[in-house]
Amino acid sequence: MNSIPIQVATGWRDYELIDAGGGEKLERWGHYILRRPDPVAVWPREERVAEWRTPHATYYRSQRGGGAWEFHQRLPESWTIKRGPLTFQIKPTPFKHTGLFPEQAANWDWITERISGAGREVSVLNLFAYTGAATVAAAAAGGSVCHVDSSKGIVTWARRNLELSGLAARPVRWIVEDAMKFLEREARRGHAYDAVILDPPSYGRGAGGEVWKFEDGIADLLRSLKRVLSARPVFVLVSSYTTGFSSLVWPALFEALDFGGRTEICELALSTRIGSRLLPCGVAARWTPAK
Repeated sequence: MNSIPIQVATGWRDYELIDAGGGEKLERWGHYILRRPDPVAVWPREERVAEWRTPHATYYRSQRGGGAWEFHQRLPESWTIKRGPLTFQIKPTPFKHTGLFPEQAANWDWITERISGAGREVSVLNLFAYTGAATVAAAAAGGSVCHVDSSKGIVTWARRNLELSGLAARPVRWIVEDAMKFLEREARRGHAYDAVILDPPSYGRGAGGEVWKFEDGIADLLRSLKRVLSARPVFVLVSSYTTGFSSLVWPALFEALDFGGRTEICELALSTRIGSRLLPCGVAARWTPAK
């Protein structure tokens, strides 16, 4: 049986996964230590790590659902971290997130390689684009990007990340809309893209109340996506955090929908500072056309 390759995000100086265990992870974001839930980290944490007891902030789950941050030391409302030439705004949100998924750095490097190696300008569609880290990476590599997310505030955050990275002059189109509705409209208009980046949530609601469930919508989403691929596609990249959704589904989906080409899958992970354990962080499916 073939093993699935693991890609550990590297190249970070401003981010560090210090330790993970006991259903939590302990991270350094620039100068600040945050403690957050992570249900994948089922092994015991390293109690000898002093930072477990002295974080700047801890996110606590509520028994009624959701949760909240408890700030043990003063934190700025937001701050920035860098990876190479790229700069990102970090801000603890009410939903435990910080505005960045550091394990995605492995995908940013892959995106950069594909766009830089295309030998031409690549038009990129980034759906469920969140705060735009992949948009920034694609723009930095020379791509022209259409960034789509249903939250106006999140799109504003993404624009800020592009500006912080010194890329405000790059061709980026900002769209606040439901991803599926946007795809359908682009297909009707005959608009096409050379590359598509997808980072859909397990569950979500669009700006107009549209309900998205990963397992119910992903096949239709890929079917619509195929209609907007250009005649000279470069790649399709899908990230999946949905628990229980096997990585083996991706090659089957791309094959069943007649994409042709090749689909590679890999597990994304972060390495802990203590003991170099690997924290699983989802799966990436990378489709490229036949040569």
